[in-house]
Amino acid sequence: MVRIRLRSVGAKNQPSYCIVVADSPSPRDGRFIEKIGFYNPRTQPETIVLDEGRALHWLSNGAKPSEAVHRLLETMGTIGRLERLHAGESLETLLEEAEAEAAARPAVDPRTRRDGEKKSPSRRAKDKADA
Repeated sequence: MVRIRLRSVGAKNQPSYCIVVADSPSPRDGRFIEKIGFYNPRTQPETIVLDEGRALHWLSNGAKPSEAVHRLLETMGTIGRLERLHAGESLETLLEEAEAEAAARPAVDPRTRRDGEKKSPSRRAKDKADA
């Protein structure tokens, strides 16, 4: 069975993911058929880049999204467009609508959430300050 799922590409403790189409037996970060997008949960707001045409192609040909990808596709409106595609609406109209929605999304701040956080002082630093 073909699945649409997330493939981990970020460094340790800095997750970011590729949205890929893969056979279900292949490992999470292993072989895949096609890369159709990117997801970075660390930016504010989250960065989701998706090739809607390819996603609709794979979904209409029977690929099953994982739970996480299904949530992302619902957020972007791809699941609704898939239902409208099955109802008979043209693919070109749906892709134009998707491009217009992508252009209307707010710009993503390239800094991650962790960039603004300050580290708390270590126990030794606190003990030295108290002494």
